[in-house]
Amino acid sequence: MLNVGTSGITPNTPKNIMFGAGTIHKNLKYVTDTGWNFEESLVAATNGGSKFTITPEIYKIPLDGANVNVQGLTKKVGETAVMEINFAEITKDLVKASIFGEDGTSEDTTYDVILPKEDIVEGDYWDNIAFVGKTVEGANIIVIMENALCTSGFSTEGKNKTEGVAAMTFECHAKLDGNHNKLPYQIYLPKTV
Repeated sequence: MLNVGTSGITPNTPKNIMFGAGTIHKNLKYVTDTGWNFEESLVAATNGGSKFTITPEIYKIPLDGANVNVQGLTKKVGETAVMEINFAEITKDLVKASIFGEDGTSEDTTYDVILPKEDIVEGDYWDNIAFVGKTVEGANIIVIMENALCTSGFSTEGKNKTEGVAAMTFECHAKLDGNHNKLPYQIYLPKTV
């Protein structure tokens, strides 16, 4: 018997608690025959975790005589979906995404060279960026933000006796020919019985 007076714990509680740092994926997709492409879409290791924030923008309609919030007079007028990630690895793909870079050439063939571009182009948007976390029981919690663009630039700091971390921020964007009143993101939560 549950002691509702002292705890909100139920048999579903372990199914609803996200535990651990999770993983970050580029172009995560579900294929009917094989399932999620978790392994192929993995971006890089993280250090310091990741954070996703989805924030509706609301407007409260001000009316004379209404001195408090009134149900029905609040309107959603936009939203943002942002993922902040602390990457422990500095890969060619991540650097190119962060500075809108392109491949260059080097006389030293043991290096890849990344050069800046003048403007953002279609290929700079990732089809999606995804966070995959786990519940205490090991079920996946998946957040996918489509048309993701890195908006933070590239920054990392080298320190004695510790590894450098590249903090990067990706933002979700609506397609030019899509719906401009809502962002294309999805949140997958495991069903509880």
